[in-house]
Amino acid sequence: MLPPTVWQRQPPAPPRRVEEDVTTGVYRAHWLMVPVRVLGVTLAFVALAGPILTIFGVAWMVTLTVAVLFGAFAYTLPSWWYGSFGLREDHLVVHSGLVMRGSREIPLSRLQAVDVVRPLLGQVFGLAELRIELAGGDNSAVRLRYLRHGVAERMRVAVLAHAAGLSGRSPEAPEWPFYRLPFLLLLGSLTFRVPVLLASLALAAMMTAGVMFLEPGVLGAAVPLALGLIRSFLGPLARYTDYYASVSSDGLRLRYGMFQRRMQTVPPGRVQAVRVVEPLLWRALGVARVEATVAGYAGARQADSATLLPVAPRRRAYALVDELFPESEVAYVPLVPGREGSRSLVGVDEHLFVTVSGLFLRVTEVVPMERVQALRLTAGPLSRFTGRAAVGVGVPPGPVRARARGREAAEARRMLDAMVDLGRRARVPSAGPERWATRATMTRAEDTSDS
Repeated sequence: MLPPTVWQRQPPAPPRRVEEDVTTGVYRAHWLMVPVRVLGVTLAFVALAGPILTIFGVAWMVTLTVAVLFGAFAYTLPSWWYGSFGLREDHLVVHSGLVMRGSREIPLSRLQAVDVVRPLLGQVFGLAELRIELAGGDNSAVRLRYLRHGVAERMRVAVLAHAAGLSGRSPEAPEWPFYRLPFLLLLGSLTFRVPVLLASLALAAMMTAGVMFLEPGVLGAAVPLALGLIRSFLGPLARYTDYYASVSSDGLRLRYGMFQRRMQTVPPGRVQAVRVVEPLLWRALGVARVEATVAGYAGARQADSATLLPVAPRRRAYALVDELFPESEVAYVPLVPGREGSRSLVGVDEHLFVTVSGLFLRVTEVVPMERVQALRLTAGPLSRFTGRAAVGVGVPPGPVRARARGREAAEARRMLDAMVDLGRRARVPSAGPERWATRATMTRAEDTSDS
């Protein structure tokens, strides 16, 4: 008798899914963009058409609504068809516009960051938005909306590969887990803040007084205070829920969001400066927040993307700083106190400029010497009278404002001269962030040949 595995018919193996090659061809947004935009324009017209309904009546209102509907469709459909994008070697080419046609060719060597954003409605329909941040200010970003999620992810991988100097068909670089934010820690950190606790006590006191004395006028102050508490608490809670950070050869990868999922990739060398924020009550818990100035993000996008770790153990926060600036360690930078009674500290070595300031809110700011764009020595009238000066470091716009205040004038001058020399030695021609993968390969090859 034959064994069952011989005479029983084996089910056919499922066909292997072949992923679409995004490095060739022309792509457009998903066709759902057309009905979504048409519906949005029509609803906006209906919401603002009160005077038309009052003066001309329902018949004219319906007629104009139908006209707006078909007009929006007649404009949106050709705009969707003519709006296309694609990769041409190491350039991203984007065509847009219907009446005013525009074509934009972007060299991916200028890539600063790339994000995949999935709003709640986009998650329902399997759509995503690809945001590409470039060097050049607030108007340099590229936003490709209404993409299929798979296309957006593969395009992100191809764009990063081109920016690293590799082929667009290269597989995605592997990643290693760095930190996952526990939900209870996020919840506790949002609650355990001095403004939140004081506002909660004030709200409880007002509501108690209103109930005891039957005074409804208390609601005039209690309602705005309650709305402010909800906004300051629920906003960060929804934004940073399920926060996960990992590292790879392509840089730092961040995934977070409850209703709007976001995957943020910061390539190597794009972080210009970092600060570690430790509020008063957080220091008792041993946790901190890490914020950064990232090249390419400007204006509101800088504020929206500045947080690298919303809350983490202090040791883990400084481990991330060392990961971003791998040739140095913040803990080994010697810190020098300022004038007597001052809690500010400053330290400089061949790689980093570090300042520590604040009593109730301790802020540690770290700027790598190779990223310093300018150095300033400033002294106001009172500082000149007391023989003091401040040394400031110029970095791109962002949360970091590294400045050593209240130093002796002679000490500040010596520090400035030393930083000029250290910055000149730190900035070498091969230290740019472009095509980091091929640069690392060339560096290893040179080291091998020298040995």
